[in-house]
Amino acid sequence: MRPRQRDSGGDELQLRITKAGDGAVRRLLVGCAYYILGPFGPDTDLRRWGLRLAERGGKTAKTRAVVAVASKLAVLLHQLWVTGETYEPLRRSETLANEGAPA
Repeated sequence: MRPRQRDSGGDELQLRITKAGDGAVRRLLVGCAYYILGPFGPDTDLRRWGLRLAERGGKTAKTRAVVAVASKLAVLLHQLWVTGETYEPLRRSETLANEGAPA
């Protein structure tokens, strides 16, 4: 799941996401991303990152954030599957909190 690009001279246009891969998996990932970014999504690092992207503004900011979260979710799920690790929803927040704590 990545945006298609068309390079024409000095312009680099970002187009819709590519249709490569299984359509059902793409729809499932986008649906999960909408849930994660929606009002009932759990508080996770992935949600916080996606909401920061959506806040950047612009006409299509929310949609771009959903696609970005779906893409990142696919990479995360694959990494967890390959390594067998346990998912930690607030991993980045915990490490940042531990770094700022006095010794």
